This record gives sequence, structure tokens and C-alpha cells, in this order.
Amino acid sequence: MASKLLDNAVSQFSRLPGVGKKTALRLVLHMLRQDDESVKAFADALTILKRDVKYCRVCYNITDTEICPICADRRRDATTICVVENIQDVMAIEQTQQYHGLYHVLGGVISPMDGIGPGDIRIDELINRVAAGYDTPGGDTSMVIKEVIFALASTMEGDTTNFYISRRLQQFQGLKMSVIARGISIGDELQYTDEVTLGRSILNRTPL
Repeated sequence: MASKLLDNAVSQFSRLPGVGKKTALRLVLHMLRQDDESVKAFADALTILKRDVKYCRVCYNITDTEICPICADRRRDATTICVVENIQDVMAIEQTQQYHGLYHVLGGVISPMDGIGPGDIRIDELINRVAAGYDTPGGDTSMVIKEVIFALASTMEGDTTNFYISRRLQQFQGLKMSVIARGISIGDELQYTDEVTLGRSILNRTPL
């Protein structure tokens, strides 16, 4: 390119997922047409996001506070945890308005081919959440997790992760484990599934 500054900006934009060189160039040229205040607001938003965004210390969803609004909402069913791979899956399920429990974001799935083992995702944190309710003094049943719903992708990695976690959870007597119904095609990711299908899959979940 004639401008090294333009070339550098295009290179940075093209590092984003799904953004090729042509799309990156179009985005950069769009930013050049904006006024200085708009460009500064865009840059500041990214800087502040990276600096200040937090992960909920309960479920590991992205939040602006220590505990995300979902975990802090007393109207949610605190006895049910839906296990998902990533934050996009939380957003997808919330859009269905069919689920009213809490979440646990693993941050990935077990994938030996990619060098991802059980210790690389938040499985221990899930086990500790379930155990905390069972160890509550005085037998406060409102703190006991009664059901864990597995809402991972219908892939070999997702099924492997389901199996591993379910084996870890077998120590908790009376804990119900279920998996969302297979209305979702094998290999599909939750975030790309339409809301009606995903909502029905949550409602029609089956025992694991």
C-alpha cells in the first residue's frame, strides 16, 4: 500500500475473527471518513473494555461488576446450573427466554487434539460450586444444586466433556444431570442455532 499507516491499520483489523484483508480495508477506510471524536470514542470503548471488564466470580460470565446480573438476580432458580462452553452460548440461551436458572461458563471443551485437558477449563470450579451447596451448614436447601444441565455443542469434544464432568458429579447423591434435547444438528454450535430450536432443546432436555 502507498501508506504504511494504512497498511498497519488494515493488518490489525484483519487479525479479527472472520475479517479478511478486503473487509479490513473497508473498515479502515470507513474509520478514516469519521470525525475525530467518533474515532476516539471507538478507540476508548475498546481500551476501557479491555481494562475494566471482569469475569463473574461465580459463573465466569463477562460482567462490569464482581458478580454478573444473572447470578445476582434473586428471581433466578439458584438450584439449577446450565453448563456452557462460552459467553456467546449464555447470550444465545438468554435470548430464548426459556431458561431461568444460573450458568457455568467452562471457557472451552476437552480436546486432546488441541492440547486442552480437563485442567485447562473451569471444571474444578463447577465441582466446587456444587459441593458448596452440599456442605452448607444447617441444611439450607436453597443453596443445594439440584440439577446440572449440559448445553455443550453436539460434537465429539462436547460429548467427551459432558461424560467427564458427569463422572465427576456422580459423588453428589440426588443430583439430576440432563443434556439439552438433540433438536440441534450434530456438530452445530449453540450461538448459531435459532432461538426457537434452542429454546425447545432447553425445555425438552433429557437425563444424561
